[in-house]
Amino acid sequence: MRALAVVSEFKISYSKVLFRVDKHVRVLGVVLAGGKSRRFGQDKAEAIVDGVALLERVIGAIAAQVDELVICGRDWRDLKRIEDHPEPNLGPLGGLNGALAYARNNGFDAVLSVPVDVLPLPDNLLEILESNNPTVFAEQHLIGYWPVCFGEKLDTYLVVPSHRAFRGWLDHVAARKVNEPLRLYNVNSPSDLQAYLDEQVTRVAKK
Repeated sequence: MRALAVVSEFKISYSKVLFRVDKHVRVLGVVLAGGKSRRFGQDKAEAIVDGVALLERVIGAIAAQVDELVICGRDWRDLKRIEDHPEPNLGPLGGLNGALAYARNNGFDAVLSVPVDVLPLPDNLLEILESNNPTVFAEQHLIGYWPVCFGEKLDTYLVVPSHRAFRGWLDHVAARKVNEPLRLYNVNSPSDLQAYLDEQVTRVAKK
């Protein structure tokens, strides 16, 4: 059993978390939430999706799959905030590196990363992505599994000022890419969110 967040209609008690006592790979979950939401026109983390904030939906989907959950790039309720590493404003790679550093210093074996703006997140992400090597989705690259040993490699990679593109980092470490098990929506704009909502209506209508 992974971390059991108490979830009721996506309202989560982050402090009431139970952990496995038998030996297993300890996985830190991180929500990468440092974007500026420029195309969305407002803070998209707080955008309401069927009565629930977008960020709460993401948290609700990943919390039960990891041993601890943190957030990078912003504050959110009582989730622990992780800063970019080694310095601010490094984009998603800085957030991922911050999570890897925290994981390395706190006895975790790997990081499971998700962005704040992708729906719907599968409830078996860890099962799909867990590997001895970096593994990401073929289209949604910020959803990935990262063994902590790659933190030092990312530290070195980020020393070069031009090394800020996530795709470049994936190529650098020869990350494995797997196909998404379902259609995922990257919610960058209100129209993206509407497309997701329309698809949900259509899917329900077909049942």
